[in-house]
Amino acid sequence: MKDFFESYLEGPIAKSLLGIDFYKFTMGQVILRKYPDVSATFAFKNRTKNIRMRNYIDLDELEWQLDQVAKLRFNKTELHYLRGTNEYQERMFCEEYLQFLEGFKLPQYRLGIDVVDAEIKLEFLGQWSVTTYWETIALAIVSELYYRGFLKKMTRFERNSLFAQGQLRLSEKIKALKERKDITFSEFGTRRRFSRVWQDYVVRSLAEELPPSQFIGTSNTYLAMKYGVMPIGTKAHEMDMVMAGIADSRGEDITQSVSQSLRDWWEQYGWGLSIALPDTFGTDFFFRSMTPEQAKDWKGLRQDSGDPILFGEKAITFYKSCGVDPREKLIVFSDGLDLDMIFKIADHFKGRLNVTFGWGTNLTNDLGFPPISLVVKTVEANGQGLVKLSDNLAKSIGGPKDIERYKRAFGYTGENYEECRY
Repeated sequence: MKDFFESYLEGPIAKSLLGIDFYKFTMGQVILRKYPDVSATFAFKNRTKNIRMRNYIDLDELEWQLDQVAKLRFNKTELHYLRGTNEYQERMFCEEYLQFLEGFKLPQYRLGIDVVDAEIKLEFLGQWSVTTYWETIALAIVSELYYRGFLKKMTRFERNSLFAQGQLRLSEKIKALKERKDITFSEFGTRRRFSRVWQDYVVRSLAEELPPSQFIGTSNTYLAMKYGVMPIGTKAHEMDMVMAGIADSRGEDITQSVSQSLRDWWEQYGWGLSIALPDTFGTDFFFRSMTPEQAKDWKGLRQDSGDPILFGEKAITFYKSCGVDPREKLIVFSDGLDLDMIFKIADHFKGRLNVTFGWGTNLTNDLGFPPISLVVKTVEANGQGLVKLSDNLAKSIGGPKDIERYKRAFGYTGENYEECRY
């Protein structure tokens, strides 16, 4: 009898283009409709300094995996599912966008070894409207190849023991959540999961054991379709980063890019997907740029870096200054969560904010191995270097000169630097 992971040790990691995070589709539609001619480069980065991915991943195997996923196309069932994703409005995705996906194929990539740090160098170049879809697929492939290496060295007994440990940890999480019915969350673990089959098992278990009022859904679009749960996702830092790059390439004020991004998003989706991500250039700047009208209209915010308690307190102060009752707004906490932090945040803001959680690595990659923090981020748009400042400078992206220029432009004074756990 095969063990849980045995059949997964060989063959393609990615089986469907639908197996990416839902925010790639929601952003992808806006990009195609508003900015189809913008060029963008995405690049892989390992933020875990004590682990060198080059020592664990064979470049030929990585190239083969990328080539396999590049052959995939959206099938009729997958497009039918996207056509029917209409929770928030009559139809979330327009026919123009669905026809674009019908003929979609991933663009070329560039793979090698960086001459500076001898680490894996993986880049995706082309039109923003097509390069954007590589992000979560590439991250899942790199992460899973890393853990496959460990699995291949294990005996069947050891792999079965690993699975049993993972089951135990997951069951303990589910048991604790059943005792805290006030906690709501979504699964956000595609990008740094242990494996595709383990994420599948986690989502299935959560869907079977917890009510939809508590387990809201998953960011993985394919698993949302497979298990009949809500696909979850709005927009990422990428949107604001590229918008600033577009402004930069035109000689315009880069600080106006955040407001433009908010306007574009509201125009496309309205209230239904109106969860703003404030920390691209520092949350303090975002709160200075979001208007009182937007604060009233938008559903809420997502916290993705820095101190979550401090962020929540700033959000409360911001909403009150805009004449908005914070208890009417939703805050999605999604930065390096574990169960203890989830409970701490929920207890701290009880009765003061509506809170929910986007739970990633600690949920889909908790089998006893040290987690790694991997990202694929936009680094260039229309020939301009891009920047993400974040509320935690360890998550910053960009060249040193560009980072300093953006700090001055956005009035960024933060000094928080914490090594990324996940």
